[in-house]
Amino acid sequence: MSEHKPYTYVTASIREGVTRFDVSFCTSEVSAKAFGGDGERPFLTLSSTEAQMTVTTTGGGPVTERDVTLAREIFAAAARYLADCERLHTEQFADSDQAEQGKAA
Repeated sequence: MSEHKPYTYVTASIREGVTRFDVSFCTSEVSAKAFGGDGERPFLTLSSTEAQMTVTTTGGGPVTERDVTLAREIFAAAARYLADCERLHTEQFADSDQAEQGKAA
C-alpha cells in the first residue's frame, strides 16, 4: 500500500478581474475552532501550519439570516464529512482485518 503524505494546497487565480483563493487541507493536522459568543460575533477557523481559513458574519457585522443559513450549511456538510469518514474508516479496517486473516490461513 502506498503511503499518503499530508499536505495543504493553496492556489490563487484571477479571472475577469476577480481573485479567487482555493485552500485544500489534505491532512489530519488541521485545527478546527469556533470562537465568539457572549455578545461577540462568531468565528469558525480551520488552520494548519501552512494556511488558515476563517468564516465570520457578513461584513464583520451583526448576524444576518444568511449567516445563520450558512452556519446550518456548514454544520450539515461537516456532519456528512464525519459520516463518510466513519463509514470509510470502518470499511478499510474490516478490509485490512480480512486480509490479515487470509494471510494467517
